[in-house]
Amino acid sequence: MAIEVLVNGPLSRTELARRLGLSAGSLTRLTKPLIESGLLVEVAEAGAPPEVRQGRPSQPLDVVAESRSFIGFKITEDMVYGVVTTLRSDIVARHDRPLTTHEPGEVADLLAEMTDELAAAHPGPAGIGIGVGGLVEGRSVVAESLFLRWNDVPLADLVEERTGLPVVVENDVAALVEAETWFGAGRGLDRFVVLTIGAGIGYGLVLGGRRVPNAEEDRGFGRHWIIDPHGPLTPTGERGSAVSLLAIPNIRYQVAAATGRDLAYEEILHRAAAGEPMPARVVDEAARALGVLLAQISNFVMPQKILLAGEGVGLMDVAGDTVRRTIDARRHPRAAPVDLETKVSDFHDWARGAAVLAIQVLVLGAAEII
Repeated sequence: MAIEVLVNGPLSRTELARRLGLSAGSLTRLTKPLIESGLLVEVAEAGAPPEVRQGRPSQPLDVVAESRSFIGFKITEDMVYGVVTTLRSDIVARHDRPLTTHEPGEVADLLAEMTDELAAAHPGPAGIGIGVGGLVEGRSVVAESLFLRWNDVPLADLVEERTGLPVVVENDVAALVEAETWFGAGRGLDRFVVLTIGAGIGYGLVLGGRRVPNAEEDRGFGRHWIIDPHGPLTPTGERGSAVSLLAIPNIRYQVAAATGRDLAYEEILHRAAAGEPMPARVVDEAARALGVLLAQISNFVMPQKILLAGEGVGLMDVAGDTVRRTIDARRHPRAAPVDLETKVSDFHDWARGAAVLAIQVLVLGAAEII
């Protein structure tokens, strides 16, 4: 009941009972403690005149989004990005700190300090979520993180010991997928895909409205997905792989190798848009690779929507037409159009995704989400 109202509310009692298959009496009995606890509230029916807004039938149920707050962290190689969110994952505060060490205990100390600083302005957080690029087991142990050089680090326990709050840890892409499934582009969809391009390539699949867990998360997606076997050879990823063609460091590497200039990603996009030959060539090749990848995902998964997110989606602004033409060329002429949504994500969006993990723990219980 809490999930239905949280994700889809406000909902009338009639609609809520229909969705859950409950009788009116059962619904009343179950909602009473949720209202008394302050988690649910009766709200005026939207658009109804005051004389109609009286009495239980005209008072839909909604969550009190501000009744709980949650902290989310995104850990990168050299920074920790923190946010505070409401129960509906709206960001109400941001706080970032440099990461000067990768020693697990000192990282946990930093997260505890940031928690104290965030909680001072937003007292009583209900939980903490942490997103890490790497393989996470049991939503608590960082089994492997290349950029942090961690193996089997019990990060959730380390932070819980220092904060006294429940902590959940997850792969950062998985956390982003959960956030978009509950509160974002994938809300209410049965089949949904998240593809992220940035420092690497991330992929998340939702079937039946639930994220499909992947035992190999962040351990090679894109590195071995060959788009063009004759494509570029870069420091990371197989020749012509999705990572070699699309990851920001490899796009920069290709331009630097050809021109001798180490340009920022945004500068490469700007020069490509202006028609400078080598940046334009690399960006065009990346756009065609992205179109092939999106078409392949669409052909095999048949998603209702694909969300393209991450720091690299500026590629769509410069070469979106090439991406879409490539998608069309790789799909059946009568195939349904690909519903593609793009979202420029900064690291606070990833931290928000981590906070949604903590929201899920509160609403579902830890055992239900592993």
